[in-house]
Amino acid sequence: MTDMKTRPGEPRSTGSDQLSIGALVDRLLKGGMPLRFTAYDGSSAGPEDSPVGLHLANERGLRYLLTAPGDLGLARAYVAGDLQISGTHPGNPYPAISALKEHTHFEMPPPAELLRMLRHVGLSNLVPPPPPPQEMMPRWRRLMEGVRHSMTRDAEAIHHHYDVSNRFYELVLGPSMTYTCACFPSETATLEEAQFFKYDLVARKLGLQAGQRLLDVGCGWGGMVRHAAKEYGVKAIGVTLSEQQAEWGQARIRSEGLEDLAEIRFMDYRDVPEGEFDAISSIGLTEHIGIKNYPAYFTALRDKLKDHGRLLNHCITRADNRSDGGAGAFIDRYVFPDGELTGSGRIISTMQDLGLEVRHEENLREHYAMTLAGWCRNLEDNWDECVAEVGEGTARVWGLYMAGSQVGFEINEIQLHQVLAVKPDASGRADFPLRPTWLS
Repeated sequence: MTDMKTRPGEPRSTGSDQLSIGALVDRLLKGGMPLRFTAYDGSSAGPEDSPVGLHLANERGLRYLLTAPGDLGLARAYVAGDLQISGTHPGNPYPAISALKEHTHFEMPPPAELLRMLRHVGLSNLVPPPPPPQEMMPRWRRLMEGVRHSMTRDAEAIHHHYDVSNRFYELVLGPSMTYTCACFPSETATLEEAQFFKYDLVARKLGLQAGQRLLDVGCGWGGMVRHAAKEYGVKAIGVTLSEQQAEWGQARIRSEGLEDLAEIRFMDYRDVPEGEFDAISSIGLTEHIGIKNYPAYFTALRDKLKDHGRLLNHCITRADNRSDGGAGAFIDRYVFPDGELTGSGRIISTMQDLGLEVRHEENLREHYAMTLAGWCRNLEDNWDECVAEVGEGTARVWGLYMAGSQVGFEINEIQLHQVLAVKPDASGRADFPLRPTWLS
């Protein structure tokens, strides 16, 4: 069989009976290979002067690429160690992802050409290998395990993502143990300063005062709960579906002598018995709720507020309101199972339809890109200890996910919105200041 025709600049086959892997990948990848690519058969593709390179180390990696074309196959090969990156650290693959961001989809050639290509590399490479152990089952199979966003399934999804290792999170997130977007008061602020500023911004938007009661849903390791208690004298309850988070957070509360004001519970927000809160914060939870559940979610929070109480919702959003919400295959199977995103307009309209009065919203998109860059640096700086704690495959998942998310925020594929609402009383009075007090 003769070699296939190549595009201008495309690597040619290594022989008349076999198409090189470099030529195959370059042909299939949308727009061609933007990095220097080498493969175990000795072939290559992409610019020779690229500062960042990819190396496909073995046949299993090729099978991953061919049986799950696109970001999932690339992720599987990378997590398994079959696709290796040079010129950047595995804890911070941002340079490679930034270069690949427009090239992760496969462009399938006409069927006859595709069949010839596959025969060249061997039809046996169309047998998918078992995925890396970090991968969850696909969404369609999870549907057989329970109703999506039921309490049981939500708990399993949270466990998959957050119960990795508290020590691992300490190394990646830093002393604040805050796994949500920071807010940088200046470009020179440190990550810790930006996380403190974020919590204080939320507190000021909520108008927290000593003696008030705060409910923080999806509280993580309790950063907002402790900040409200320590800095504002607020009696704060936090709830999380991660038992490891609750244990860590409650221990930190005891060590800081905040037991009289702060409490973290291993509990679903739907099971909180108390009501009549002065304020509710939801920082990074809405992504796990499911779009169709927004009305029930915001109704539950509204009903736990007293009249004139304020709600601050802080979550990742899409740049438009047209998406069906589903995440890509890599994010869904490795990072946020069942996670869904939509635009801020969908969130605001749902809140308004339920009688919550939206008073302010802002987009912190650039701040999340800066936050993720900080986390990637932490993972890189603490790589050996992180690998010892969770294994190299899991550490690679986190590097890939965080660097990829950083790119997503930079190119306005995803955003981060804070939406502030108040619960008016029966007469429509909101007891809200004429001008925002948190901007001074």
